Amino acid sequence: MDIEWTDTDPNTGQRRFLCAERFGGKWTFWYKYQRRGEWTHRFRPSVDAWEIVLDALERRSKRRGGVSEDAVRQVQKIIAEKRARLGEPEPAADE
Repeated sequence: MDIEWTDTDPNTGQRRFLCAERFGGKWTFWYKYQRRGEWTHRFRPSVDAWEIVLDALERRSKRRGGVSEDAVRQVQKIIAEKRARLGEPEPAADE
């Protein structure tokens, strides 16, 4: 399962293309600077990147299925752990 989106590189200000891939229960994150080309650069995702992945998983599961509840719970757990390490509060349930 792949999830792709774009953002701005915080170091260069350049637009970049990002991809989160789940294979065998493990997530890998990639980026590239050109639309056409291969995913060559790995990166460690921030909490914001994980939240984008969670949002995409939740939208896909509601719309057409194909997303396991295990994948959603796994990402929710990762986000909670990262927030706990950073000392960030959990968002309200209605967000």
